[in-house]
Amino acid sequence: MTEIAGTAETASTEEQARHPEGDAQAQEQSPKDAQRLRRLKARRAAERVLERPPMHLPLGERLAALAAGASAVTDLGRPADIYGDGVVAELERRIADLLGMEAAAFFPTGTMAQQVALRCWAGRTGNSTVALHPLAHPEVHERGALGTVSGLRTVHPTSEPRPPTAQEIRDFAEPFGTLMLELPLRDAGFVLPTWEELEAMVAAARERDAVVHVDGARLWECAPHFGRELPEIAALADSVYVSFYKTLGGISGAALAGPESLIEEARTWRHRYGGQLFQQFPAALAALIGLDQELPMLPSYVAQAKVVAGALAEGFAAAGVGWFRVHPEPPHTHQFQVWLPYEADVLTEAAVRQAEETGVALFQNWHPTAAGPPGVAFTEVTVGREGLEWTAQDVREAVAEFMNRVVAQLRPSD
Repeated sequence: MTEIAGTAETASTEEQARHPEGDAQAQEQSPKDAQRLRRLKARRAAERVLERPPMHLPLGERLAALAAGASAVTDLGRPADIYGDGVVAELERRIADLLGMEAAAFFPTGTMAQQVALRCWAGRTGNSTVALHPLAHPEVHERGALGTVSGLRTVHPTSEPRPPTAQEIRDFAEPFGTLMLELPLRDAGFVLPTWEELEAMVAAARERDAVVHVDGARLWECAPHFGRELPEIAALADSVYVSFYKTLGGISGAALAGPESLIEEARTWRHRYGGQLFQQFPAALAALIGLDQELPMLPSYVAQAKVVAGALAEGFAAAGVGWFRVHPEPPHTHQFQVWLPYEADVLTEAAVRQAEETGVALFQNWHPTAAGPPGVAFTEVTVGREGLEWTAQDVREAVAEFMNRVVAQLRPSD
């Protein structure tokens, strides 16, 4: 499956930063750059969206929100952090408590946090082989970093677009030192196992004397599906990584949580990897704000995603779409995929026109499938705070407007 982590819209924001006003390059945008900026402008101007990611907001608004929320999460009279003390250390303690772990360490990126975790476990187990899904983030989005940078080898208990089963883990043909589980498995559609399946997967790894590391970039929204609180979920693993900009709307950064001895070793490797930054208080403050403001809202987002997904299916059926898929149905978290039998460019253009012409942004970018039949595309849907205002009827009407624009593009021109 193609890399679809919102990178197109993120890139448009990065492009703006790369070309300040007056830069000659900014005046000679490529057609691709112009399309990106058009999509971003349409979403920013839309009156109704299912989610308005902070990364899409103008810089001034983000700075204002950070300043407005900072005083509620820490004492602004204290000194700024230096090499991980102060508000960064406060955030680390908060994460350890939230997950019920002994300790946590702040990292500038999740890629670094997971490489360090898996490298540490390889040294402790004496086995540098990591069992994970081929659609897991390190395999799809990190340019082979586990092998190239950390000397780790990866194997795949299953290639099915779902988490591995306990039997697949138990019967895998060769030893591995660490089982890495991505919860939810994003590129398979934000899918999760049941709680009983998760327990069985962990038990199967333990039977093989392997440790369990959880890629919990989106762990925050898993609790409703499992019917368990975060400490009980994290307790199944030996270590857990969580993200602050995914779901929580932070600026950047991640945390690795686990036993005290592992986290101390991880801090050493963090320094070696170049992650011992001089000051990180903006990212730490944004993370604390997200924990206070977004984390309590996630159960409502997950519940609303089920309403939206059901209404999308009803809308496509009413519009006469011959084949479509909402996956998974119902969603396991507040994020899911939608598949339609049209070219990605056609669907993306329809989404942009709908936002520009009606002020309603139902979908973002659409992407061609990597292994599916030609002429089929998919998108990711995220339901956030703004999506709570939508009724099922609102969604069905938005689908009708969207499909009208899809069909209009496919009509032969006069």
